Order: sequence, then structure tokens, then C-alpha cells
Amino acid sequence: MTDTSIARRSHRPQKASGLNPKLIPYVLLIPGVLVMAALLLYPMIQAGIMSFQKVGIPQIRDVNPRPADWVGWENYTKIFENDIFWSALRNTLVFAFVAVSLTLIVGTGVGVLLQQLSKRVSTVLIVAIMFAWAVPPVAQGVIWRWLFDAEAGIVNWALNLLPDFLSNALFGRADWTGVPWLNEAYTVYIALIMTVVWASFPFVAVSVLAGLKSIPNELYEAARVDGSSPWRTFRSVTYPLLKPVFAVLTILSIIWDFKVFSQLYVLLNGPTNRLAFNLSMFSYAEAFRPPPKMGSGAAIAVILTIILLIVTAFYVRQMIKSEEVQ
Repeated sequence: MTDTSIARRSHRPQKASGLNPKLIPYVLLIPGVLVMAALLLYPMIQAGIMSFQKVGIPQIRDVNPRPADWVGWENYTKIFENDIFWSALRNTLVFAFVAVSLTLIVGTGVGVLLQQLSKRVSTVLIVAIMFAWAVPPVAQGVIWRWLFDAEAGIVNWALNLLPDFLSNALFGRADWTGVPWLNEAYTVYIALIMTVVWASFPFVAVSVLAGLKSIPNELYEAARVDGSSPWRTFRSVTYPLLKPVFAVLTILSIIWDFKVFSQLYVLLNGPTNRLAFNLSMFSYAEAFRPPPKMGSGAAIAVILTIILLIVTAFYVRQMIKSEEVQ
């Protein structure tokens, strides 16, 4: 075989693949989309269908279950006429606003502080705080239920250590022995906010720290030369450059905090105090507490999903608008 024939063969055009290169990314996404559809989309569709049905004991416990009765909008009508729904909606919105705000503030503050430390100390602290983020939600509830226990809780013990004049000035009482934090809706949500923020801020702190490491030091040096204060430097340099990071963290925090269930269930010791229900707990109580009304529970879950989509879509829209203005 001559060199000429080898050169001709090497320059022979390869046979084109039957698949358009532009379609390859979409083909590769098909397995993931199918898994998500099986795990998320199908249950959501079933919950939507169930929300228009009357599903109870005859459909879930009988040997020969009867088909569910189609009741149309009846489940939704009864929910909107129920005072517990509006109380649970208020609790959900207020809790999510406070918890998301505190999580972002505390997480950002910790992330900025970690940036100022040496690499070894920062690594040790990151590992330490990530243990809190790794604790399962049920275990988080157990830990904080013990901390707020009326008889053996550390919270009451620590408050009793305050001088009487200071405790009276701050809280209007000096003796904290036996205070039942988890019996009232207001104090239950104080405990729930502390539980969620404690478990959520490490993720925000580590994400902010990763973003800070991508910002050139020259920008901070220029700000110091100009005599910029730390707050002004954060507002003018750090925040604009980390805005995409804060946007993602805010959306994730909204989604997580709107759906809080396990921690509240443990703190309340089950669906006991109706005034302390959020929408997730109200949905559970309607669906599984005797007599079970799974259609009503599914309707509440659908309403919660719609509210969450509206809030998230509004925030994303505002974020896109601000990016377009810049």
C-alpha cells in the first residue's frame, strides 16, 4: 500500500451519524426526565385527581375497595370555608418569610466570617457546622424538642441564669421553671424557626463562602484604598457579584421552608394543636387522622403547591427584571 492510498483513506469523509448533534443533549436528558416523571410528576397528577374525589376508609381499607366518588370542587369549597385553613396559611407564610430571611442573614454572615479566617480554621469550622445541616429533619425536631422541654429543657435553665432585673426588663418575668414552650402556637413557631435556621444556615454559609472565593481580591483592595466601610464594600462589591448565588439560595430556602413538616410534627408531638398547623400539617391531619379524608388532604397539598409555584415564579420574575435593568 502506497503513501498516496493511505493519505486518501485518512482523508475519506466519515459516515455521518443518523442523530442530529443538536438533539444529543436532549436525548441524554431523557433518562433523568423519565425518573423525575415517575417519582414526581405521576404522584402530583394522582394527588390532583384525588383532590376532586371522596377517598376514605371504603377506598383504602376494604378487601374489595369501592371506586372513589367524584365530588368536583367540593373538597376545595370545604377547605376555603374552614377557619383552620386560613390559620394554617397565615402560619405558613409568616414562618417562611421569617425563616428564609434569618437563614440568609445568618448564613451570609457566617460565610463572610469564614472568608476572613485561615484555610485550616475555616475548614474545621465548615465541617463542624455542616454536621447540623446533615442531621435528618426528624432528629432536628427531637433535639430542639428536648431543648425546649418544660421540665428538663436547657432553654428554661439558661433563662433562669439571667439576673432577675434583666429577665424582667427583657421578657417581663424572672422565673422560667416549667414554662411550656411547645403548648402555644406562637412559642412553638419560635422553636420551629430556631430549628430550621440552625439546620439551614450552614448550606447558605458554605455556598456564600464558595462565591466569595471567586471574587478577585483586587476589588476589595480598591475598596479599602477608597476608604469604603465593610458594609458599603459588601453592598457595592460583594452583593452585586454574588446576586445569582443569593437568588438560588433564596428560591431553595422558600421551597424548603414552605414544605416544613417533620420538625413541626415532632415539636407538636403529632397533629395536636390546630392553631399551630401549617399547610403541610393540615394536609396530613385531613388525610390520615380518623376519619381519613384523603381527598381533602390532597386538595390542601395542591393549594400549597400552587402557592409555592406563584411565590417562586414571582421572585424569579423580579430577579430577571433586575438583571435586565442592569
